[in-house]
Amino acid sequence: MNTSDSQGPGLRPHERVDPFLDGRLKIIQSRRGYRFSVDALHLSGFARIGAEDRVLDLGTGCGIIPLMLLLSGAASGVVGLEIQEDLASQAFRNAALNGLEGKMAVVRGDLRQLPFEARSFDVVLCNPPYRKANSGRINPDRERAIARHEILASLGDVLNAARWLLGGKGRLATIYPAERLTDLLVRMRGIGLEPKRLQAVHPSLDAPAKLVLVEGVCDGRPGLEILPPLVDQGGFSLPRP
Repeated sequence: MNTSDSQGPGLRPHERVDPFLDGRLKIIQSRRGYRFSVDALHLSGFARIGAEDRVLDLGTGCGIIPLMLLLSGAASGVVGLEIQEDLASQAFRNAALNGLEGKMAVVRGDLRQLPFEARSFDVVLCNPPYRKANSGRINPDRERAIARHEILASLGDVLNAARWLLGGKGRLATIYPAERLTDLLVRMRGIGLEPKRLQAVHPSLDAPAKLVLVEGVCDGRPGLEILPPLVDQGGFSLPRP
């Protein structure tokens, strides 16, 4: 997949533009810092969104999830919340680069101190950090470290934020390591986000699941639907670093 070093609004020296989905999207990303993964693409395809739903992506990064939702027509408008200045700037510029600035808003802020009122959204998506802050090797690149480890936000912070933001029978869609599934489901039910849909992501047909996609509904009734598994990258081809 080709990349461009010169196209894009306000492109910075450490950034480049990656054409994606046969050029239907152009994504400004860091050359060596945080770059979106297939996890975000799986999540954007998993979420159930109605035509009039108010949609928020927590920790939007470069804005790939809102961009995917808008490109597919799943959502008519999306807000992305991002705490890191460089990534929030990339998301804002990606909206402009793809002609979606009228449908995609980017807010720089902390999900632990939300800049939104309670019950402001119908759907919240989040591709949260997977690893606990004190586990494993911390990447020396701060963007990548924050995206992968619970440095600025824990699983509890994410779930509490979603519960605050969702009104009525609002829905949270998230993706998480399969080995931490029990922790996720228990915490969701504990704060009134009843797990309703689950889909496992496997590296291959004969390999154990590595990730799980989960939807929770505010104050929903018990009953969990297990969807057919996703395998490998689900047909997506990511831009090369």
